[in-house]
Amino acid sequence: MEKVADFLFEAGMLKRIPRSGYQFLGGGKESVAEHSFMITTIAFVFSRMEPSVDAGKLLAMCLVHDIPEARIGDLNYVQKRYCHADEALAVDHQARGLPFGGEYKALVDEFNACETREARLAKDADQLSFVLDLRALVDTGHKGADKWLAAVLERLETDIGRRLADAILSRAWDDWWLDGYSE
Repeated sequence: MEKVADFLFEAGMLKRIPRSGYQFLGGGKESVAEHSFMITTIAFVFSRMEPSVDAGKLLAMCLVHDIPEARIGDLNYVQKRYCHADEALAVDHQARGLPFGGEYKALVDEFNACETREARLAKDADQLSFVLDLRALVDTGHKGADKWLAAVLERLETDIGRRLADAILSRAWDDWWLDGYSE
């Protein structure tokens, strides 16, 4: 149980690790843990809209996909040009001695390989989380966020991901709470 407790403390570090790409946007911020929550929420939606997928695997994959960042940090695309993080080694070390270590490693590996339906949906959830943030930044006047949208939208792998992106872009970030508002 000590190894499990250590794994949970390590996963908790994601609350303190900022997503580094926001520094280039000039606005917005998010921890890795906040990001993981959002993509897992998107995956929950996907799992209800695509009942043929393995919902448990999809949700678990999204939940754990960034836990290696507790050891390697969140490298953005600029940093990755100069630094190489050995994520596989981090995952191997994290999984060592865990009663579910093999499953944890398999989920991260499947996410990274992006070959299964669940992995493609998880990757889309990962991107759609960013699309939501970019839309909110554009709507609140942060110049430059709209430049990123095209690149992020190109990364989408699935039809349902593209349809959800279209819906996100057709709405303002605050439409949900202003709907029906009156004084």
